[in-house]
Amino acid sequence: MSHGVHAVQHEVEHQLEHEQHGHGGGHDKSADASLSQNRKIALLIAVIALFLALCETMGKSAQTLGIELNIKASDTWNFFQAKTVRQTSLRTAAEAMTLQLATAPNDQARTAMQEQIDKWKATVARYDSDPKEQDGRKELRALAEKYEHDRNIAMSRYHNYEFGSAAFQIGIVLASAAVITGMMGLAFGAIGLAVVGLGFMGLGLFAPDVPHEVLHWVQHLFASGAAKH
Repeated sequence: MSHGVHAVQHEVEHQLEHEQHGHGGGHDKSADASLSQNRKIALLIAVIALFLALCETMGKSAQTLGIELNIKASDTWNFFQAKTVRQTSLRTAAEAMTLQLATAPNDQARTAMQEQIDKWKATVARYDSDPKEQDGRKELRALAEKYEHDRNIAMSRYHNYEFGSAAFQIGIVLASAAVITGMMGLAFGAIGLAVVGLGFMGLGLFAPDVPHEVLHWVQHLFASGAAKH
C-alpha cells in the first residue's frame, strides 16, 4: 500500500479520535450521527484496504511467476537455437561426406564413411524430434511456446491486479476525504471504485485476457475506420 494512502488513513484516525474526545461528554444528536457515520466510513476504508492488500499480494505473485516463465522461455529458445546450429553443422558434414564417397580409395573406407554419414543423419533426425528425451527441436519449440503463453497470462493477471489496486487506493482516498469533509458523495464514489477494483480482481482470476482482447478489438476498430478515410 502506498505511503499516501497510509497518510490519509492516519488523518482519518486522527479525525475520529478528535470527534470522539470532542463530543464524548455531550448529547448532541448531530455530533453522534456524524461520529456514527464516520465510523461506518472508517469500516468501509478497512474493508477496501483488506481487498487492496489481497490484490497487491496476488499481483506480486503473478508478476514473479511471469518473470520466471519469461526466463524459462528464453532458456528453452536458446536451447532450441543451439540444437538448430548443431543440427545444421551435422547435416552439412553429412552432405559433404556423401559427395566424398565416390572418391573413397576402397570399399572399407567407403563403408566407414557411410556408417559415419548414417550416424550423423540419425543424430540430425534426433535433434529435430526426440519424443523419448523431450529435447528435440519440435519438443523444445512446443515447450517454449507454452512458457510464453503461460507468461502472457501471468502478466495479464498482473496488469489486472495493478488496475484493481489503483482503484482500491483511490477509493480509500475518497472515503478518507468523506470522513474529513463530511461529503457522503465521496463515500459512494469510494464504494463504486471498490466495485471496479473487485471487477479487475475477478478478471485477473478468471479472465485475464479479456481487457487485452477488448483493447485489441478497439484498436482494430479504429484502424479500420482510419483506413476507410
